[in-house]
Amino acid sequence: MDTKKLEALATAVEMGSFTRASEVLGYTQSGLTHMMNSLEKDFGFPVLVRGRAGVRLTAAGERIFPLVRDCLAAGELLEREIRMINADKEETIRVAAYASVAVHWLPEVIQQFRHDHPGVNVDIQMGSVEEVYRWVREDKADMCFASRQEGQTLEWTYLRNDRLVAILPPDYDMQGRETFPVYGFDGQEFLMPSMGFDLDIMRVLNRHGVMPLVRTTQVSDSVIISMVEHGLGVSILSELVMKGRKDNVQAVPMDPPAVRELGIAARPRKELRPLARKFIAAARDMIEKM
Repeated sequence: MDTKKLEALATAVEMGSFTRASEVLGYTQSGLTHMMNSLEKDFGFPVLVRGRAGVRLTAAGERIFPLVRDCLAAGELLEREIRMINADKEETIRVAAYASVAVHWLPEVIQQFRHDHPGVNVDIQMGSVEEVYRWVREDKADMCFASRQEGQTLEWTYLRNDRLVAILPPDYDMQGRETFPVYGFDGQEFLMPSMGFDLDIMRVLNRHGVMPLVRTTQVSDSVIISMVEHGLGVSILSELVMKGRKDNVQAVPMDPPAVRELGIAARPRKELRPLARKFIAAARDMIEKM
């Protein structure tokens, strides 16, 4: 049902005249008459008695008019709620990210963005690669800071390459080398990180035809590091994950070098709110300088 027609009906009944109702609504009298004729055609029966003294409801019109008012009130309530939700959404940027990005990059980015845009809230959700991408697709997040994955259709903003490093026990004999050959993982007990990091790692191992004895885990990066420290195997993590840590393990660059490409995945730019586009641009510029 066209609510504009219902609004016109309510105004005509309230004013008691098409002439006064058309002035209030900004319609021509003939336009309002045509609208009421169309409404009565939609209903299948007349709702107004028209005469020189003005207009009034028919018996059938009297029966439905309370429901018309309820319908209009519900529509106003719906529009008000939509405005409130959009206003709140406009002031909140929803960001999904890996824990390492949330720890080392986002605090500085958010601090500067709030300085430039007072009153803006930034809601951070941390998750695995599958989770953060899914949250963006399902509109539970405006964007995600993640590693680039093949087959993803979201719009990508490159930030930085994050070098992958071999994580070795403290007593592992490097034989004087400063880098760890990727083929050195072949046949070794390999502790595979969870949270989707295996996608970045397996891409490197498969590229070089390396087949370690993979021990799949469901533990955090910190637990993986502790397990390596206790001689339970070797692993691969990234420099950003290892940044600032003082664990008793060797974090060694690999040969040939391997990286995961970090960036921001979001829906197409035209679908993003202006504030979210500004946050992406600000994050890109700040991280570029870090």
